[in-house]
Parts: sequence; C-alpha cells; structure tokens
Amino acid sequence: MFIRIVKMSFHPDKIEEFLDNFHQNKKAIRNFEGCRFLELYRGKTDDNIFFTYSYWENEKALENYRQSGLFKNVWAKTKVLFNDKPEAWSVDKVTSLD
Repeated sequence: MFIRIVKMSFHPDKIEEFLDNFHQNKKAIRNFEGCRFLELYRGKTDDNIFFTYSYWENEKALENYRQSGLFKNVWAKTKVLFNDKPEAWSVDKVTSLD
C-alpha cells in the first residue's frame, strides 16, 4: 500500500471554489484505477488548510493518476487557489488500531 498525504492552504475567499471542485471530482478520484481510499480533512484552528489522505495500490498507481487528464484538470483548478506552497508526503503505515 502506498499512502499519500497532501497539505494545501487556500485564500479564504477561494475555499468554496476548492470544495466545489473537490466534491465534483472526489468519486472519479476515488474510483481511479489503483486508488483504494480517499479522505479530505480541514484544519480545526486554521480552516483554510486542508489535507487529502489517500491509499494507492503502489507508487505506479499514484503516478498513473498524476499523469492522467483527471488529475491535470483537478490540479489546474486547485493550484490557482493556493495562498501557500502545497506540501506532499508519501508515508508507510506503522500501526493501525480499530
């Protein structure tokens, strides 16, 4: 499993535009070949910061998504809304408790 976390910070007046774009595309992203899980989080104290948390079958699956028309369309509409540089991490799950 390949886990990806992306932190994004938006201009306050652009948050609704981001959320509209995300909600329009979230099912297509989640159903993209190789995507096994997708969540969106919002900061509690800094509500212009969002995180996507996704599971991919492997790094190649994520790369295929990043090269897809779907990603290019979503990212083109998203990156113009940022008020800070996005950050991304690929991580390994160490422990999971139910």
